[in-house]
Amino acid sequence: MQQHDSDSFWGGIVKAMGLVFGDIGTSPIYTLTVVFALTEPTMQNVFGILSLVFWTMTILVTAEYAWLAMRLGRKGEGGAIVLKEILARMIRPGRQLTFVVFLTYLGVSLLMGDGVITPAISILSAVEGMVLIPGLGGLHQSWLILIAAIIAVGLFVFQFKGTDKVAGAFGPIMVVWFASLALSGAVSVASHPTVLFAVSPHYALQFLLDNGLAGFIVLSEVILCATGGEALYADMGHLGRKPIVRAWYIVFWALYLNYLGQGAFIISHPGAKNYLFGMVQHQAPLLYIPFLILTILATIIASQAMISGVFSIVYQGITTRILPLLKVDYTSSHLKSQIYIGSVNWMLMIAVVVIMLVFQKSENLAAAYGLAVTGSMSITGIMMILILSRTTKAWKAVFAALITVVDLVFFTACLHKLPHGGYWSIILASVPFITILVWTKGQRALYRALRPLELDTFELAYEQIYAKGRNIPGTGLFFVKEYNVVPPYVVHCIIRSNIIYERNVFISIVRTDEPFGLVSELKTGIATGLDAFEIHAGYMEHLEIETLLQQRGIKEKVIFYGVEDISTPNPIWKLFATIKRQTPNFVQFNKLPASRLQGVVTRVEM
Repeated sequence: MQQHDSDSFWGGIVKAMGLVFGDIGTSPIYTLTVVFALTEPTMQNVFGILSLVFWTMTILVTAEYAWLAMRLGRKGEGGAIVLKEILARMIRPGRQLTFVVFLTYLGVSLLMGDGVITPAISILSAVEGMVLIPGLGGLHQSWLILIAAIIAVGLFVFQFKGTDKVAGAFGPIMVVWFASLALSGAVSVASHPTVLFAVSPHYALQFLLDNGLAGFIVLSEVILCATGGEALYADMGHLGRKPIVRAWYIVFWALYLNYLGQGAFIISHPGAKNYLFGMVQHQAPLLYIPFLILTILATIIASQAMISGVFSIVYQGITTRILPLLKVDYTSSHLKSQIYIGSVNWMLMIAVVVIMLVFQKSENLAAAYGLAVTGSMSITGIMMILILSRTTKAWKAVFAALITVVDLVFFTACLHKLPHGGYWSIILASVPFITILVWTKGQRALYRALRPLELDTFELAYEQIYAKGRNIPGTGLFFVKEYNVVPPYVVHCIIRSNIIYERNVFISIVRTDEPFGLVSELKTGIATGLDAFEIHAGYMEHLEIETLLQQRGIKEKVIFYGVEDISTPNPIWKLFATIKRQTPNFVQFNKLPASRLQGVVTRVEM
């Protein structure tokens, strides 16, 4: 028993390193290089920055995510949508709930925008280490961009295979990566042990006081050491809270040791360009190329984690009906969270390559980076205050409020990046944000325009037609949103066209606010020859409707579903109608047998 326990203890930590910490784990490649492009590498500044890095990681990652957010999960899942679900139960519908929903949409959109910048900056910064290989010093930047773009494209091309098969290798590679970060950091610290004092917060305060506004603006680059912190919470569903938190304590010290080592290297080599690569090359020239390969692998893994994260967010968005239906493939037979969404994959790929071409260098990209991260951290903070202030542990809300103030300080510091490429964060996040707004508003307007019938009104006419006895042998299925509200296409089919089967079944699928769980219920005899089949499924649950029907002994002859033909002069509804036409409809999404499907078109004026 003990053996298994220790095995799962370390096994969980190794897996977490591969799946969760890729993004934050690759921050040492560029963070200090970017910071000291703005700041003089004097002894005093190095101590100040190292102190800021320590306290940023402690407050924004350890305190906000590992201590607070990760205790707010639903069935082990985390993320902005989960915080909204928790709050929705605590707040009565009204302005406050509208504000929470708006924050959720914003948080989800910022994270998706971040899913483009992360692979671009991490892969590009790793490839740029090639110029320190003897003989490759004169390599032109356009070659580096080409190599980085090829790596990124390769990563996206292989997504359809699913990460399940390669995920096993991710953990061990990241363990080697963190070990080499800690080791190279420790070797460097040994040559200049005084940098260990930089942990003291007074160096950070001194730096901010001495540098005034310039010091405040440096915070917008210091935040790079905490990017990827939100993954601790967003990826909680894959592994659970404990292994991620345990792994974070190990990762934290490996990263910080490396930052201290880079600090010691900067003090003795103030003229160096790329600190992490410079430090490793200075320590062990022979190990430099293997280290560079390891770095590129680590950034690929970081990008992979980000892509899987985006798929996961989009899937939650689809099932909670804030995003349109997209074709989803399940790449693993036993891991429900392993999914592939082709349309999102190719859009991300194009965006990543475009961003690499626009920014050219990783330090230029750093100018755009941070706005989305600090924005989503601030949103998490605000939502945690709203949740914690309504619980018995209201003192935690005060703690959350202090952290959120720090989030907002960093967010404000990042605003100066807007003209320097930060606007790309807004452009990238605006695509999902506008889609969510148009889709959610459009769905509601469409439902109102369709004017569905109440079940009892429908029943009167239904019973009269059924009683005539001209019914078609077999079973007809009709998809409805809820069985006691009858959509127009069903009225059109049964009452106007007299298409009535011996047995008619209304099927409705209700997504619950839990991630997993599946309950189905067959209600017979709602009217003569009319039954209702209700499926309640979690928003991460993968449904096989055919199997569920067979288990209940329902052998359908034909499956009817509604198709809306929207006619509208309103430009927003025109956009909604276009999105609706481009995406698969409900039956295609649930992969029902094409031979039995019958779409019934209803013309709708919006």
